[in-house]
Amino acid sequence: MKKIKIYQVDAFTDRLFSGNPAAVCILDTWIDDELMQSIANENNLAETAFIVPNGQDFEIRWFTPTVEVDLCGHATLATAFVLFNMLNYPGSLIRFHSPRSGLLAVEKRDDMLFLDFPTDKLDELIEEQSVIIEKCIGIKPIESYKGKTDYIAVIDNESLLRTLQPDLTEISKLKARGLIVTAKGDDVDFVSRFFAPQSGINEDPVTGSAHTSLTPLWSKKLCKNKLIANQLSKRGGQLVCEFKNDRCMIGGKARLYLTGEIELK
Repeated sequence: MKKIKIYQVDAFTDRLFSGNPAAVCILDTWIDDELMQSIANENNLAETAFIVPNGQDFEIRWFTPTVEVDLCGHATLATAFVLFNMLNYPGSLIRFHSPRSGLLAVEKRDDMLFLDFPTDKLDELIEEQSVIIEKCIGIKPIESYKGKTDYIAVIDNESLLRTLQPDLTEISKLKARGLIVTAKGDDVDFVSRFFAPQSGINEDPVTGSAHTSLTPLWSKKLCKNKLIANQLSKRGGQLVCEFKNDRCMIGGKARLYLTGEIELK
């Protein structure tokens, strides 16, 4: 009987039952894509990460319950947490190789982990295009953009974002991973929410990869390179972001929830 070691970690939080839960599966060699997708569906979490050792580095892939995705921040953070804290990875830097996103790294600084991810490039939508986003969120955005994988809508304030009730059916029609809605924060630099029904996630608790789009956007707006962000989901989470031109550093804490084994006959 084949067994796969699995961990579940709450990412971008320092306490259990908050932040974004991710599963981390440790493999010796790659298994079939269909089996990885079935495991992710069975886990029923926003993301399940699978890793295979490659020398001192690791190959990594991410699956939602329904699809494989190009990039996932919180599951990468969770994976690094497992390697550093459960599997005693030496040193303070782990390098991951993604077939879809290239070289990624996670750096350990005391009790914080920092993702080193490529910065997204955003194209601002013209007014005719932004009407589509208005249908999705029920209000006219101040600005709207399209990044590599997501649409982004900027709205007036944090209070409006907290009470936002988006039309998930309309969002599911977007040809994208999902829709990020963001505003200037009251107590932090900026806040956001992320909706991706077309990827099997109505609202993601905390989306590290979305901050590769949000960090350059708000860095330019606020004229600062280091920012604090909150994602205003029910579980909530906080991120420390740093804009470094073509790279973004996205930092957070994590907590282990469970350790187990998947038994495959």
